[in-house]
Amino acid sequence: MKIYLGADHNGHHLKEKIFAYLVKRGHEIEDVSEGELDPGDDFPEFAQMAALKVIGDDDKDPRAILICGSGQGMSMAANRFRGIRASVIWDAVEAKVTRNDTDSNVLCLPARVLDGDEKEWKDIIDTWLKTPFAGAARFRRRNAQIDEVA
Repeated sequence: MKIYLGADHNGHHLKEKIFAYLVKRGHEIEDVSEGELDPGDDFPEFAQMAALKVIGDDDKDPRAILICGSGQGMSMAANRFRGIRASVIWDAVEAKVTRNDTDSNVLCLPARVLDGDEKEWKDIIDTWLKTPFAGAARFRRRNAQIDEVA
């Protein structure tokens, strides 16, 4: 599975930690954000780049992880695209639910909440990456309804 990783200035430091963690675990990562901290950057451009990469990827299950201060901005920007199901997640329980029930393909993390809690963000990421989509008819129907209005 390919993982696209992006962050604005508020999520830059956490992104660097996550990048190293995912590479160490053997994941293929592409950083779509600035290589260096830019206090004047804007989250929508990174959310857009990641969303377009996920949509255009031929891999069977491409994903993205986006980080900003609250996670909300990244989620709102990414969810503008048909086929993207971005979720703001702050614990492993929600990470499991968003994968199992809604087949989330973009994980949005709140740096202000998680940057100091390495165990929590690792648990969230590990859970989100390993949890399969249940594929129940009602879940597929709901995802189709989301795409109808995107």
